[in-house]
Amino acid sequence: MAFRLRIGSRPSALALVQANAIKREIERLADGIAIEIVAISTGGDRMTSASLARVGGKGLFVRELEEALVDARIDIAVHSLKDLPAVLPEQFRIVAVPQREDPRDALLIRDDREAADDREPWQALERGARVGTSSARRQYELLRMHPDLAIVPLRGNVDTRLKRLADGGFDAIVLAMAGLKRLGKIDALEGIKLYPLDESNFVPSGAQAALAIEALRTATIGGSEELATIIASLNDAGSRAEVTAERSFLATIGASCVSPVGVKGTISSEELALRALLFSAEGTAQMADNCVTPLSIEDGKLETIARECGEALGKRMLAAGARALIETPSK
Repeated sequence: MAFRLRIGSRPSALALVQANAIKREIERLADGIAIEIVAISTGGDRMTSASLARVGGKGLFVRELEEALVDARIDIAVHSLKDLPAVLPEQFRIVAVPQREDPRDALLIRDDREAADDREPWQALERGARVGTSSARRQYELLRMHPDLAIVPLRGNVDTRLKRLADGGFDAIVLAMAGLKRLGKIDALEGIKLYPLDESNFVPSGAQAALAIEALRTATIGGSEELATIIASLNDAGSRAEVTAERSFLATIGASCVSPVGVKGTISSEELALRALLFSAEGTAQMADNCVTPLSIEDGKLETIARECGEALGKRMLAAGARALIETPSK
């Protein structure tokens, strides 16, 4: 049977790489399908310099794509899952979460700034070193480990950020490993050393490195139940369990898309481990906690267990004062 499918995506290079990866997977599974990628500029794409916290958070990267779903201009939308709010509006659903990429953050340092010793790379940065990031979470996690760094705002696409580092505007920058890998940058770095950061001290954003295929809750994708089943088969159960725990935690504590919160689930054959690290808006206070939940692989149980794991850790941290911490107003 011939299918037609319209995939909505942001127009950035990374977003289009991600959308095309989903396109190729669907084409592999659905013979003769005609797929169009519809690039839709979002509010977040148009605001290249303003702080996301001031202009509405990362929800700005999904609003226009969801409007296109409602208006039937696209059949599905491909998002970086970390850009979606922890609780979706009722009219939308996540059809699939494909296998997650490397969720770690990475510290990138110019070769001429690298210290020749056995310390961790962030420890080797001298006092006052200029480190670029516009993420409050990344800023506070760095300063938690190395209080003498000078954190400097840095926005723009991956190429822009790498160029500013190479040109000497920064001593180091922090980027997501997943974006670097998907864009093929890992093996193309010149004059720059890359160091993945450990997930215990540098806890990633909830759902970092995961993609979400979003659709309307009530509509049949592309007018075909068969096509909907094909797209749903792209779901990776382990990845979905990890991000379900993370998003459940964020929803439980009431974190917004720009709250300085890191949360990472790690699934194995026997357990789901979840670690959270959160900060006050100004980074002056912090709280961390972990939980481990035994797993059942019974049909329909894994996602439920993951959701309950995130909720349990969230409630425990709320009881310890997490809400007051994340609701501390920023000056």
